Amino acid sequence: MDVSLLLKGYDLNNITVGVLGGHSALDVGHGVKKHGFRTVAVARKGREQTYGKYFKARDGGKKGCIDEVIIVDKFSDLLDKDVQEKLRKLDTIFIHSRYFWVYFEDFERVENEFQVPIFGSRSLLKVEERDQHFSQYDLLSIAGIRTPKIFKKPQDIDCPVIVKASEVHRGYERAFFIVNDAASFEKEGTRLEREGKVSPKWREATIEEFVVGAPVNFNFFYSPLTGELELLGTDMRRQTNLDGFLRLLGSEQEKVRQFGIDLKMIETGHVACTVKESILEKAFSLGEKFVEASRNLSPEIDPSGKGMIGPFALQGAVVAEEGKEDIVIFDVSLRIPGSPGTFATPYTRYLYGEAMSVGERIGLELKSAVAQNALEKIVT
Repeated sequence: MDVSLLLKGYDLNNITVGVLGGHSALDVGHGVKKHGFRTVAVARKGREQTYGKYFKARDGGKKGCIDEVIIVDKFSDLLDKDVQEKLRKLDTIFIHSRYFWVYFEDFERVENEFQVPIFGSRSLLKVEERDQHFSQYDLLSIAGIRTPKIFKKPQDIDCPVIVKASEVHRGYERAFFIVNDAASFEKEGTRLEREGKVSPKWREATIEEFVVGAPVNFNFFYSPLTGELELLGTDMRRQTNLDGFLRLLGSEQEKVRQFGIDLKMIETGHVACTVKESILEKAFSLGEKFVEASRNLSPEIDPSGKGMIGPFALQGAVVAEEGKEDIVIFDVSLRIPGSPGTFATPYTRYLYGEAMSVGERIGLELKSAVAQNALEKIVT
């Protein structure tokens, strides 16, 4: 998609930043307003009050962070002609998130039909999904980043593994389960399917080595304007009902399981955390490798040829082996991660002198690009 055509007719001095009403919308809205941008949220009917009432900009800009709300029946209505026209009239640059993939059955429609400039890559977002022809596993492999061992078939399982199955009703949500051999794989998966807890396609799910370590998400930002990689913050996931289980003693966990309550790992939020400085250089090395690998993808994978733009996250765990620590990455976010609390970690303060959220960093990049007449470098 020709970026110059997408930006044609835009008043670059009156850019509005657009978001889907969920995931990281408030983080983006708050952050970009600090740099003088107006905001618009496309919200689903029945979930619009978060953006149109509680966090709506008011009192002369002293309160709230969402200036305008476009209400749709379903998020995929974002592609409707009238919605796109409203966004273009507002000179909108859209910030994509996990919602883009979750709520659009055919992501190619977003790539080809959404006539609004997107901050970041509109081609790489689908690479997050493990069932793609070219997935995050391929990108991590090209980058030379350590990942958990993947088992192609249950018969190969020779250690504890996590089966990354999906929920039966919400295919985008996790219904992961842990087993340690082919027999337990079949037994546990069959039981969960019978009870309506996993998708019938659970046998096709990725079977991944279960890594025992301290979970950490490394939230990076790559700026095409400066050519620099920044670490915006580190966090870990808060998951239901895993967090509830972890608050119980082992004996109590067994009692709870007897009532048919299975372990779930549905993400419900994030907790800011830090890593010791001896790990930082290793983390930056992984980020640099990832950015470089994204720059060298074929036009089939990334037609823009721009690679990684803006925020992304390498999510994994720090493990201890033979007296040294290593980082194992088991998930990737190729857009703004859903963790607004990363500003509570010190890394942006070390770099900029003050804490900065991911939304604020996006606002700074957009502001710099407008000032440099370089928006084409950071949108697709």
